[in-house]
Amino acid sequence: MTGAGTRAGARGGVGVSVVAGVAGVALLVGGGSVGPRAYAQAPASGPAAPPAAPPAAAPVLTPAVTGGADGLPTAAGLTAALGQLTSDKALGTLTFAIADGGSGKLLLGSGETTPSTPASTTKLATTVAALSLLPADTRLTTKVVHGATPADIVLVGGGDPTLTGLPVDQIRIGGSPVDADSAPASLIDLANRTATALKAAGVTTVHLSYDTSLYTGPAAHKFNDGTNIGPMSSLMIDEGRVDATQDMDAPVRVADPAAQAVAKFTDLLGAQGVKVDGKPAQTQAPANAAPVAEVRSPVLPRLVERLLTNSDNTLAEAVARQVAVAQHQPVSYDGAAQAVTQTLTGLGIPMAGVSLNDGSGLNVHNTIPPVVLADLLALAASPDHPQLRPVLTGLPIAGLTGTLDKRFVAAQGSADGAGVVRAKTGSLSGVNTLAGTLVDADGRLLSFALMTRTPADATVARAAMDRIVAKLVSCGCK
Repeated sequence: MTGAGTRAGARGGVGVSVVAGVAGVALLVGGGSVGPRAYAQAPASGPAAPPAAPPAAAPVLTPAVTGGADGLPTAAGLTAALGQLTSDKALGTLTFAIADGGSGKLLLGSGETTPSTPASTTKLATTVAALSLLPADTRLTTKVVHGATPADIVLVGGGDPTLTGLPVDQIRIGGSPVDADSAPASLIDLANRTATALKAAGVTTVHLSYDTSLYTGPAAHKFNDGTNIGPMSSLMIDEGRVDATQDMDAPVRVADPAAQAVAKFTDLLGAQGVKVDGKPAQTQAPANAAPVAEVRSPVLPRLVERLLTNSDNTLAEAVARQVAVAQHQPVSYDGAAQAVTQTLTGLGIPMAGVSLNDGSGLNVHNTIPPVVLADLLALAASPDHPQLRPVLTGLPIAGLTGTLDKRFVAAQGSADGAGVVRAKTGSLSGVNTLAGTLVDADGRLLSFALMTRTPADATVARAAMDRIVAKLVSCGCK
């Protein structure tokens, strides 16, 4: 293990304080602010004094310490507290970094600069790049435009894989219904608006074509299995699921998501009294084509939160491709990876040992050192980069949400982390990773990244990782 230290220039723009709310806890619960302490009544010989107010109750949770270096956990304290937890055989080869969440200062590490397989913690790189580069009001637009004649229309994909063909009451994200902010764009709405516009112009029969030219390169991920991810297209509905209502980690995906979307759109137009004549063909919409109708996704921060909480591979690849568009790179797996790398380099993230090949982390050839993941989290917590805060708010909450909803439990000795730890999970064959934030016993925000390669059962390895993080929660480690 290595001790504390700050790498010069490693965390460009990372300040020494963070907004306390990103710790994932409320500063005070059960009421308003704590009032001043009550003073004793005046002696009986003096003027009568009003009855003393009852003593103010101590806050259930004290404010997170967010600034200054005083009282930081020490390398010796952290080492003593973790004891044998980091040498659990279930972890196999473990590399890790533990840092001060306010300043990004490295407090303890082991192999922290070693390039390691990040799995889905790659999504931290993708989302930091996207939020730093793209405006917060960015939405992904799916539209219909006119073709050569009033009876020719083109359905144009804008790279929104969350576009849905479901009625709003059937939509579930991570098992929960959607609200106004999280509801995906609706193909039903697009068909209704299109039909209304066409009928207003006296058109009830159309020739439909579709445009998927936004994306380039292979549609299939190099490690595509047809469930964790399917073929990528700039035009798709419900992330290409065969059954749109399958709100699960790895649903079966269709082989041609654009064709699925077009078939659904054709049916929806027909239900509105507009007939599609002939078989829709793939084309490229005319430049400056007149618009017919459009629908737009939730804003980028909501997309980021969705993809992180649920470790959504398809959405992660779509967001990475928006980075490629902004960086004028090919809008493909390779181009997106290059664009994310380019963006993070510009942010001052130390990229030694980083090799990205996709935006989701499914590519087994990705490498990120643990300390770089800690750097990304520190950057997201920095007051200098408030636009990155959705990276932290999107992290699953231990024992409660997303990919951590069944972790950090008493039966595995890690319940101290429940509700306090927020972290991105990662899992590939033989690889388990965890990177996020927590509040320790002294109210200090820490960031961490644990990366393992082990032949042990994944459930056992994850439980060993969770015990390490839970121990950080329960100690001040000075």
